[in-house]
Amino acid sequence: MDTSNWNILTDATESDVEVKKSHFLCELKLVHNEEEAKDFIDSIRKKHYDARHHCFAMRIGTPSDVFERSGDDGEPSGTAGKPMLEILKGAGIYDVCAVVTRYFGGTLLGTGGLVRAYSDSLKEAINLSDFAPVLEGIRFKVKCGYSAAEKIKRQASNMGLSSMGEEYAEDCTLNLLSPKAEADAFADKVIQLSMGQAEPERLGEVLYYDEKAPKIYSDCAQDS
Repeated sequence: MDTSNWNILTDATESDVEVKKSHFLCELKLVHNEEEAKDFIDSIRKKHYDARHHCFAMRIGTPSDVFERSGDDGEPSGTAGKPMLEILKGAGIYDVCAVVTRYFGGTLLGTGGLVRAYSDSLKEAINLSDFAPVLEGIRFKVKCGYSAAEKIKRQASNMGLSSMGEEYAEDCTLNLLSPKAEADAFADKVIQLSMGQAEPERLGEVLYYDEKAPKIYSDCAQDS
């Protein structure tokens, strides 16, 4: 699966771009379906009830199956929502809704000016916000003795694996998430470090994001 140029919003920051006394406020939100996106747009309308326009663009899904929609909310057709959507596409951002609220400053900007203003507002919000790439991973379950567990945990950390939980009873059970590229090497290391006493069980492939605190985007086995 090609996960290049596939990015997910992890922390959003609002932007405020001023053009000839008009203010363009952009907010972003991670959404998983059109209903969540509509709720977000409605919340912005209520928050900025005194603004003239609330233009939006959304992209929901995956590179192979994406739903896209945009709206100009009373601005001249094609001057707001569509250029915003093109920016999201160019940045490879999915599962996102962007809303730009315009407070009119009294000066008409023309179609070209509007396209630039709405585009700049979204670009600024993207620059201020944090994103993470969607990555391919393998989930492992490793049952081992206590002495081997510490060695395996250190090795996993050195190879960029993340802990997805631990269970302690008579033996240890380590639940780990490995980048796909490291999976085979890690499996070999587990056998080596445990002197053949522990064999890693592959629970399947997943897509995930946020390397510091991984979040499962989808279970590939369930999606197939």
